Amino acid sequence: MTTVPNSIKLLAGNSHPELAEKISKKLGLPLSKIGVYQYSNQETSVTIGESVRDEDVYIIQTGCGEDEVNDFLMELLIMINACKTASARRITAVIPNFPYARQDKKDKSRAPITAKLIANLLQTAGCHHVITMDLHASQIQGFFRIPVDNLYAEPSVLRYIKEQFDVKNSILVSPDAGGAKRVASIADKLDLQFALIHKERQKANEISRMVLVGDVKDKICILIDDMADTCGTLVKAADTLLQNNAKEVISIVTHGIFSGDAEKKLANSKISRIVCTNTVPINIENERLDQIDISPTLAEAIRRLHNGESISYLFSNAPPV
Repeated sequence: MTTVPNSIKLLAGNSHPELAEKISKKLGLPLSKIGVYQYSNQETSVTIGESVRDEDVYIIQTGCGEDEVNDFLMELLIMINACKTASARRITAVIPNFPYARQDKKDKSRAPITAKLIANLLQTAGCHHVITMDLHASQIQGFFRIPVDNLYAEPSVLRYIKEQFDVKNSILVSPDAGGAKRVASIADKLDLQFALIHKERQKANEISRMVLVGDVKDKICILIDDMADTCGTLVKAADTLLQNNAKEVISIVTHGIFSGDAEKKLANSKISRIVCTNTVPINIENERLDQIDISPTLAEAIRRLHNGESISYLFSNAPPV
């Protein structure tokens, strides 16, 4: 990968230092010195250890953690504001997993649209541009008055499927109606059929019934979703597919959040392989777990943005790992 000149600064918060290091290595740029601490009363303190005056600053911070997601969000906002007050020319927030993305609409009375609030906070803090990946709802981009580049894990997932599976004997499955468009796009590129599972919920994160639409008999079912949180959907979807005589069930998700008792659910599930990208750090242990590295895509997006090149190339192409 072509390296970028030293006229930009890469900063990393505490949410995912491993991903930040990989992006830094791909770009051939060191991470800038920054101290992000918490006082004993849990207030966040940020100290930038070098000048960012008139520099293009890229802050890498993902939305993750069962207990720390709000702390990491606050870190990001303070880091953005610290760069703004230090006279940075342009500040780009690289947020692989956008926090609160599931709260994107008013689906019941008196419900907040929290994703819009996060957009306002980022802009108020001083952010000029946002890079994210596989937004839960792509219309979140419309909540911003600044440019938002929503990258896709699809090219990397396509490459993984071609390399790892017997594509001819596979079928792609969406675990809910909301992901049908995503799965249909991948199915078209692989020239495969796809099936859909319709789920009915009684309350949030709790599914009452699942109905399969499509024939999965004797097929390797590849379940594709944007995120796995408590994993209730994935486990029940896998059970539904196997009850309909599927040969095997493999799950591929972009954001492996794995909160609550997800580790226990996956350990007891009949899913033969769980695949996720490294947009968030993995906090569970499972011998069936595999990862797709998306740091090349994020690094190439930073390089292209800095050099004024088209980002849309990355919507259909995965850079070499």
